Amino acid sequence: MGKLINIDNGGTLTDIWVLDGDTSYHTKTITTPFDLSKCFFEGLKKISEDIYGHEDLKALLQSTDHIRYSTTQGTNALVERKGPSLGLLLNTTDSDWCCEDDHQQALFADLLGDRVAVLNMNLEPQAYQKCLTEAVGRLSAAGASRIVVAFCDDDFATQESALRKTMLRSFPRHLLGSVPVLYSSALCRHANPNVRLWTALFNAFLHPAMERFLYNTENELSHFRTRNPLLVYRNDGYSGRVAKTIALKTYSSGPRGGAEGALAYSQYYGYRRVITVDVGGTTTDIGLVEDNKIIDSRLGLIEGVRCSDPLAEIVSVGVGGGSIIRAEGGVIKVGPESVGGAPGPACFGMGGDKATITDVLLVMGLLDPKTYFGGKLALKYDKAEAAILRHVAEPLSLSLPQACTQMMDAWAGKIADGIRDYTDITDDTVLMAFGGGGPMGVAAVAKSAGIATVLIPRLSAVFSAHGIGFSDIAHLASEAIPRSDNDAVSEVFERLRDRVLRDMSTEGYSAAQCDLEVWYEQESERHDVSLSADGKLPADANIARADILLSVRAVHRISHAKLADKVELNVSEPKATSDRALANSKGEFQRVPVFRVEDQIAGASGAGPAVLEEAFWTCSVPLGWGFEFTANRDIVLNISSRQDASE
Repeated sequence: MGKLINIDNGGTLTDIWVLDGDTSYHTKTITTPFDLSKCFFEGLKKISEDIYGHEDLKALLQSTDHIRYSTTQGTNALVERKGPSLGLLLNTTDSDWCCEDDHQQALFADLLGDRVAVLNMNLEPQAYQKCLTEAVGRLSAAGASRIVVAFCDDDFATQESALRKTMLRSFPRHLLGSVPVLYSSALCRHANPNVRLWTALFNAFLHPAMERFLYNTENELSHFRTRNPLLVYRNDGYSGRVAKTIALKTYSSGPRGGAEGALAYSQYYGYRRVITVDVGGTTTDIGLVEDNKIIDSRLGLIEGVRCSDPLAEIVSVGVGGGSIIRAEGGVIKVGPESVGGAPGPACFGMGGDKATITDVLLVMGLLDPKTYFGGKLALKYDKAEAAILRHVAEPLSLSLPQACTQMMDAWAGKIADGIRDYTDITDDTVLMAFGGGGPMGVAAVAKSAGIATVLIPRLSAVFSAHGIGFSDIAHLASEAIPRSDNDAVSEVFERLRDRVLRDMSTEGYSAAQCDLEVWYEQESERHDVSLSADGKLPADANIARADILLSVRAVHRISHAKLADKVELNVSEPKATSDRALANSKGEFQRVPVFRVEDQIAGASGAGPAVLEEAFWTCSVPLGWGFEFTANRDIVLNISSRQDASE
C-alpha cells in the first residue's frame, strides 16, 4: 500500500499531510498566489525531507497512491470578483427570475454588467439564426470571455440542447475563437431556474483559474511517473480526477475537509455538539457538527446565493492570523483586510508594517522567534513592536502591554461574536479549534463566547488536509423525475447508475470495486433507497412520484486516516521542555512552563498558566484552565465552571 498525500491550499498558507502506513507527516509552506504550482511542489519537497531525511521528491511521488488537493483560491477569486467577464444568453425578456432580491441584483451586476442578450424562441428559422448571430456578436463585442446559456421554460433542457447543436453549426470553434459556451442544463437540472442560473454563473466564473493551475500541475506530476492522476477534493466530501471535476466543486472544499475531520473526531470523543473554528490567515471558518452529522444545506450558499450543490453550513468571519488590527474612530478595529502570506505580518520581516494578532502574540511572549513555523521563519520582535505602537498604542494613548491586551480581546471577541451569530451555545457545546491560528487564542475565544470545553487536535495546523484523509473517491449524478410512474424512475436510475460507473471507470475502478448509494429528495428532505441484491431498484421502493430529485453515487473506498485506540489512561505530569516570559491580562510578565506537544504522552495533564507548542502552532493555557492529552494525543482544555468561562 502506497502513501496518501493531502494538500489544502489556503490564501496565506498551504498545508500538506502524508499518511505512510500507520505514520503521518505534516508541514506547511507559504502560499504563492502568483503561481500555485510553486507552493504545491515546495510543500512536497519539504515533506519529502521530513520523511527521508533529505529532499527526494521523485521517491515521494513514485511511492504515493493518491494525491488529493483542495483550495480556497476559487473562493477568494469570487470574493474579490477577480475572474472572467461573463456573458449571459436568456430565452425571455422577462428576467425577474434571474434575481430574487437586491443582493442577487448587485452580484448579477458585478459578474455580468450589461453583457446579457435574449433569444426569441418563437421566430422562424431564418430570423432565429439572425437573432442568435447578433446576440453572440453583441456579447463578444462587450468583452464576454465565456457565455452562459440559461433558459427558464419547463423544457429548458431540450431547448438548450437544441441551441447547442445550432451553436456548433453556426459558430465552429475556429470562428467563435476561445469563447466557450456553457449550458446550465449540462450542469444542473434543478426545477428552480434561479438555482440553475446561479450554479452555472458561479461555475463559469471559477473555471479558468482552476483549469489552468490544476491541468498544469497534473501535467508536471506526470513527469514523475506518479501511479495515479491528481485528484481534486470536492465540497461534497469526495475526490475525483481533474477532468471529471467541475470548478464549482472546489468552492469551500478546504473547509469541507475540516468538517469531515471534525465529524470523525466528534464521533471518536462522543461529543454531541461541536462548534468548529478554523482560523486561517485571512478568515475564520465556523461550522457545526451535531448528533454525528455535519450541518449542511441541500442548496448551499455561495456568496449568499443558493446553488444546486449541497454545502456544509460554514460561515466565514473576516478575522484571522493576518487580519490587520488598527485604531479607528477611537476604538480597535479587526479586519476584514488581511496582510496575507506576503508581505505578511510586520514580524515576518518581509516588508509588511501593519499590526496583526501574530505581532501581538510575539510581543506578549507566546510566540518564540526560534521555534515559530518549525523554526524556519525567524520573527522580528522590533518590527512587531513598532507596528503595534504606530497603529494602535500611540493613536489610543495606550502603553504597549495595554494595547496588546485590548487587541487580543478585540480579536477573540470578533470570533466569539461570529460564533454567537452562527448558532446557539448550549451546556454541552465543545469548541474545536484548528488551522494554524486556531489554538493560539482559543481560550480567549472560549472565554468570550462562554464555552467551557475546548478540543485542540494534535494535527490542528493541517487539520483540513488531515480531514481529507477520512474520505473516499466517488462520483455523483442527479436528475429530476419527469413523471410519476415506475418506468420513469427506473429509466432515470439506470441512466444515473451507468453515468457514475462510467465516471468511476475513468478513475480506474470497475463496477465491482464500487459501492452504490441511492437516495431521492422531496421538499428538501433526503430519503435513502436500498438496492435489491441484483443492484436494481426494488419494486417496493415507492418513489414513483413527480417533483423528486433522484441521486446515485458510486464510491470506491480507500485507506483512511486512523485515530488511536481508546484505552484507559494513567494520569501523569506533563514534560516541560523550557519556560517562557508570558504577559498576563494586566500586561505583567511571568515565567510559565512550555510543553512541547510532540514530547507528551497520553494522559499527561496540567494546569495554566502554561504554553503548549507544536511545530506549527502555539497555545496559551490561562490561569484557571486545565489541559489533558488524550489517547490520540489531542488536547482537551477545561475550565472549572461555566461562570469562570465568562468572567
